[in-house]
Amino acid sequence: MKEFAIIETGGKQYMVATGDLVKIEKVKGALGKDGYAEYKVGDKLTFENVLLVDNGSDTTIGTPFIDGAKVSAEITKISRAPKVVVIKYKAKSNSFKKRGHRQPYFEVKVTGIK
Repeated sequence: MKEFAIIETGGKQYMVATGDLVKIEKVKGALGKDGYAEYKVGDKLTFENVLLVDNGSDTTIGTPFIDGAKVSAEITKISRAPKVVVIKYKAKSNSFKKRGHRQPYFEVKVTGIK
């Protein structure tokens, strides 16, 4: 069995293994004097909120996170999800609202679990 980890990012938990492609919530860059830095395709990410690591013979569980454990990844795609249309309608009151939303995401490739 290959090594895997469970990480937390964007308020969600993901089970990842080396070589996996995972869609995660958009991550803000480091805060500088001009605001938050923008990530680009090819940039490296490090996830330090690791909840569990299993290498096939030994399982480590964090309380809530494992000290010193890291998962490294590389951004392969930056895009937005398909549009979600929200319609509010009330009959007989001339009330109609239509709104759309596209959630931004990063597609990352996991390069290593430490």
